[in-house]
Amino acid sequence: MSSRDRILGRIRRAAGDGRPDPDVPRDYLRVHGVRTPAETADLLAAHLTEYRAQVHRTDAAGIAPLLGRLLAARGARTVLVPPGLPPHWLDRAEAVTVADRAPSTPYELDAVDSVVTGCALAIAETGTIVLDGGPGQGRRRITLVPDHHVCVVRVPGQVVDSVPQALPLLDPTRPLTWISGPSATSDIELDRVEGVHGPRTLEVILLTGPAE
Repeated sequence: MSSRDRILGRIRRAAGDGRPDPDVPRDYLRVHGVRTPAETADLLAAHLTEYRAQVHRTDAAGIAPLLGRLLAARGARTVLVPPGLPPHWLDRAEAVTVADRAPSTPYELDAVDSVVTGCALAIAETGTIVLDGGPGQGRRRITLVPDHHVCVVRVPGQVVDSVPQALPLLDPTRPLTWISGPSATSDIELDRVEGVHGPRTLEVILLTGPAE
């Protein structure tokens, strides 16, 4: 019996009415409107941009040149690369690659200029990218400590319209990280501060074409 079951059992015994739990209606909309895959990708890009992420589009032939340009524009001398990321994606990058290692300290990760990862999926209606530590994504901390994160989303295969569509596709036992734009917070006067809980700069590449 889980802790949740024990707590709910105590509540039921305290209530003492013996009635069965009421059915919870699940008739809410799973998606708002009907879209083509291209329109879904456009909606994702619009929401990411609204959250101050930088969105780029390319295909398999253009991914290496694009990543090379983005890292050069950032002035990145080092780039953290998780296992499972296609090696040829960084063929045009001049930055020194750094492996995702379990012994790496927060200080070592903070010294890395950029990190490039894939993702588990992306949600168009909320402009959210979900990482689950799968191939090409690495440990959760590598996307929280370095200040520049480039995330590649395969279109249309990794893009869904809504959160209700996304949840059945995700494994709740994995370390899920939900990202909606760069890290940001604000105080009571609504002064925005970026980079407190993660990277200050988020760049998203929408990669079209078949999986490599």
